[in-house]
Amino acid sequence: MKHILFALLFTISLSGFSQILDPVKWSTSVEKISDTEYKLISTADIDTSWHLYAQFVPENGPIPTTFIYDNSEETFSLEGNTLEGKGRTIFDPVFEMQIKFFEGQAQFEQLIKVSSAINKVEGFVEYMVCDDTQCMPPTEVELEFILEENNAVTSASTTTAVAGNAKETPVKISEKHIEKEESSATNKGLWSIFFIAFLSGFAALLTPCVFPMIPMTVSFFTKQSKNKAAGIKNAIIYGVSIIVIYVLLGSAVTGIFGASALNALSTNVWFNVIFFILLVVFAVSFLGAFEIVLPNSWANKVDSQADRGGLVGIFFMALALAIVSFSCTGPIVGTLLVESASKGGIAPIIGMFGFSLAIALPFALFAAFPGWLNSLPKSGGWLNTVKVVLGFLELALAFKFLSNADLVLQLHILEREVFIAIWIAVFGTLVFYLFGKIQLPHDSPLPHISVGRLSLGLIVLSFTIYMIPGLWGAPLNIISAFPPPQEYSESPYGVGFSKVGGFASTDTHGELPEGAHLLAPHDIMAFNDYDKGVAYAKKVGKPIMLDFTGWACVNCRKMEQNVWPEPSVLSILKNDVVLISLYVDDKRPLAEGDVVDSQLKPGKKLKYIGQKWSEMQTIKYKSNSQPFYVIIDHDEEKLVEPVAYLPDATLYKNWLKEGVLKFKK
Repeated sequence: MKHILFALLFTISLSGFSQILDPVKWSTSVEKISDTEYKLISTADIDTSWHLYAQFVPENGPIPTTFIYDNSEETFSLEGNTLEGKGRTIFDPVFEMQIKFFEGQAQFEQLIKVSSAINKVEGFVEYMVCDDTQCMPPTEVELEFILEENNAVTSASTTTAVAGNAKETPVKISEKHIEKEESSATNKGLWSIFFIAFLSGFAALLTPCVFPMIPMTVSFFTKQSKNKAAGIKNAIIYGVSIIVIYVLLGSAVTGIFGASALNALSTNVWFNVIFFILLVVFAVSFLGAFEIVLPNSWANKVDSQADRGGLVGIFFMALALAIVSFSCTGPIVGTLLVESASKGGIAPIIGMFGFSLAIALPFALFAAFPGWLNSLPKSGGWLNTVKVVLGFLELALAFKFLSNADLVLQLHILEREVFIAIWIAVFGTLVFYLFGKIQLPHDSPLPHISVGRLSLGLIVLSFTIYMIPGLWGAPLNIISAFPPPQEYSESPYGVGFSKVGGFASTDTHGELPEGAHLLAPHDIMAFNDYDKGVAYAKKVGKPIMLDFTGWACVNCRKMEQNVWPEPSVLSILKNDVVLISLYVDDKRPLAEGDVVDSQLKPGKKLKYIGQKWSEMQTIKYKSNSQPFYVIIDHDEEKLVEPVAYLPDATLYKNWLKEGVLKFKK
């Protein structure tokens, strides 16, 4: 079990995920009325908590849903207006007026009469969706109605051709394939949060506040119950109650802050600084300086309710466990909530479910099989060792949040070498502790080192040695999500670290163009100024790749460190496109002449560089998450559909090739 504790460190790096808000999915179908009449049906599937506005709304209200059908060749005529469902009409808190809108699903029907043989009708829908706190920018989606085949055509299923150069055979890859990959990455992020939380729950079991409660609680249920079946039933109810309590906590965090707002917090400077301090306090508590406890009056009140018996009494017994064990579980729960909250969505709920499931399982299992209690190790000093190890992990994780704040503000205080040096110091000290060279306040005398403690010490020692070359530029892929990027460093290449790839960028051996810099360690020439990058692309005759990224974006770092170095991808980035990296969380102020009014928030000013790029991404590309990649031509028009986090290097390469090929046509 002790090996699980260290595994937490390695699995947390998998928990980052990207999230694109796309609350409405459109599909089309056709109903044949006669040989010359067809009904064009547009169906909108609307995500939970979002609503789509009707075709007619009051003045100064939201953008209405509008359908345009392309009849430039005059092959059909519209019979009447586009019909819509009943919907709902209520007071909208966002626009403060009575507005009709649709929830769940909405269907729109347009009758047409064809005057010549046609196979399909094309058009588009412009619409706006909101929830109770925010609105998405007006969006246009192309629609296609197949008249002959009479089957549904989803607007997001357009197949695009991907090709490398003129000698290569085009590779067909659908946009759905890319969306599926992005969705898979999101699901993996949620699964990794669940897995981390589940392991954290087992770690919490091994603390002095929880572990001794297992035999005590199981014995209570087996002795107080009329028979074995009743004892098992009560223990299961007890375990379910534990899960309910912690899941309610995760739901409260999501409900208070909002699913989408949580994700935005991850780049907020104050959020990161506050939670750095919070995690340091948790760590110091675990190391034995003091204990974080809830008021005794809470425990007494809850404990008195536990005597009532029945389901209510069992529930309050579970609540009493959560309160009494808070000094050990509180820091772990707090860390999980901080980490999962920064991912947004339902991540806090998933995290609390995984954590509570790991705690609840032993109570139910040992109640069902009481003989297993004999196999449990006795309580002792090893429980405090578990707390101390968790304290060191908390301390290491805390510096990730401080690093995020430093990156966003571009202070260059906690650069890559400093961050890695701190981690080496933290885990190096943990090695001395595990080998018995350091003792902390609540430790028992250590006459000898157990095999388990020695094994864990060797694992931590190996990890510490692994990090040392990172001081001289090694990439450290195992922990790529934690340290600052390699270009945010005193010496990006370092002593003894060779540059990646064998392809030469334009101007690699000469003077870089104005506004350009080299991204270490790959030596990709990049611009952070949009206008200068576009001007240079026109000069050298190459397409432009916009990289909407963030200093505190975990998945951005994973793409840059794990996908971009692939030789075929790196060659394109260095030779075939002009890269413009736009950091949406850059908190440096705009020049006085560049401060303008926000188009998304009337009355507000765009004061920071990152706000400018964030608003540009939202308005022009209808996306608000990072990483987000767009390939455009010299007229600043999209060559292919943009992609987000795409960890499959082959798919990413094919997407790049498609954009380059379309530019050359």
